[in-house]
Amino acid sequence: MRRPVALRLLAALATAAVGIAVGGTLSTPQASAAAGTATGYATQNGGTAGGAGGQTVRASTGTAIHAALCGRASSSTPITIEVTGTINHGNTSKVSGSSCNTADGVIELKQISNVTIIGVGSGAIFDQLGIHIRDSSNIIIQNVTVRNVKKSGSPTSNGGDAIGMESTVRNVWVDHVTLEASGGESEGYDGLFDMKDNTQYVTLSYSILRNSGRGGLIGSSESDLSNGFITFHHNLYENIDSRTPLLRGGIAHIYNNHYVSLHESGINSRAGARAKVENNYFRNSKDVLGTFYTNERGYWQVSGNTFDNVTWSSAGSENYPAGPNPTSNTTVSIPYAYRLDGASCVPDVVRQTAGANTGLRVSDGSCSPQTPPPTTAAPTTAPPTTAPPTTAPPTTPPPTSGTNLSLGAGADGSSKASGTSYGNVRDGDISTYWSPAGSTGSISIKWGSATRVSRVVIREPSGTQGSIGSWQLVNHDTGAVLASGSGAGAITFSATALSKITFRITSSSGAPRVGEFETYAS
Repeated sequence: MRRPVALRLLAALATAAVGIAVGGTLSTPQASAAAGTATGYATQNGGTAGGAGGQTVRASTGTAIHAALCGRASSSTPITIEVTGTINHGNTSKVSGSSCNTADGVIELKQISNVTIIGVGSGAIFDQLGIHIRDSSNIIIQNVTVRNVKKSGSPTSNGGDAIGMESTVRNVWVDHVTLEASGGESEGYDGLFDMKDNTQYVTLSYSILRNSGRGGLIGSSESDLSNGFITFHHNLYENIDSRTPLLRGGIAHIYNNHYVSLHESGINSRAGARAKVENNYFRNSKDVLGTFYTNERGYWQVSGNTFDNVTWSSAGSENYPAGPNPTSNTTVSIPYAYRLDGASCVPDVVRQTAGANTGLRVSDGSCSPQTPPPTTAAPTTAPPTTAPPTTAPPTTPPPTSGTNLSLGAGADGSSKASGTSYGNVRDGDISTYWSPAGSTGSISIKWGSATRVSRVVIREPSGTQGSIGSWQLVNHDTGAVLASGSGAGAITFSATALSKITFRITSSSGAPRVGEFETYAS
């Protein structure tokens, strides 16, 4: 962090107190079970339902949360944990069991799946105690406050992150939470909402992030590019120095957020990242969008945003602000349906809906906050008619079997047609593509070490299906032909460990195009 936020904290807290007083007229029904369904990228890759259909238990200590996880039949048995009261170091201990992997001093969601944690009653506060999600999938966190988590000083928890995700995390929905610190790095705090080391399909919605040096990051370094497909909507970022978020590689959809008092920079798209930024409201802030602190440029598509008293620095080395008149330099295709509030009403809508203990209110896209209907037997599952699809629309298909190993991998090939890129076949966006310079050519996916692959899916962009004719799938390491055939689609073969796999087009009708070259272990 480049400047401490501590000197600004008292003024920010006074502003927040006024906001609470204004918002006090709202009806705030007590949450007793997860309400609504996941939104944004958390609806993709099979969807996010958390502990829907499983047992519901209540916990008032961190140890009880761990005990609920460890008491399941398996690490994937669905469970909803209703949390009440204050969770802190004094009541959070490690619990052992075959269905969990917990630790003292942190809420550990590690090597597990199908879990919902929701605050109930008068509220749930995680005080100086972070929530750590690692090697896990299908997680919902809703209606909780996480505050003052430190990485230095005392006590420390979760590397200083309020909520942190890392190491092959999939499908997380964080909704109606309040994440706050009391300063920046020099005061011992780190990020409020961090994702790294292969974290994908995450949505942060209707939440408050404030009084911190760092809002959050996606990717821990310029080489950590395996993260992405993240949605941020209807959130309040207030009194933050930078990282709202910092995005390294990958794709993010950022809409209907309210940004107030960003002191150094805001949305920092870098290292090839692409962000769709629409209908947000930026107020009293500096450099709210661009590439900052690096020469590894990122990209953005902008529309409908309001810039209210926003200042912009001059462009220079490692400083590439999008303003003062932000324009798009990429396009991002969004695979899910969503409703946009007009930017002018975003401050009021976010004030009434964002954060814990606001009644889980949401927007219907008409600038009118709504209280979601109560759920019944399976609190995190919507009725069948409104359940999120288990497969994405055809234009952006999700992995068909396990994790798509191409995401975050490298790509190269034979000569490419003008305007196309090798990297377009492993970016998760079916609308971008690689095409050979002629009617034949090859495209490869590669990794830094041997990777086990037994299934490949070749997808053609919409409107170009059928152009790929005959092909061979080749183990580039040895030259062995793994499979051959004609036309795009799924290809299965004996599991093979290799560092590079090549799809070689040997005939075509017209100009063949490969939108996605997906690889799977099984």
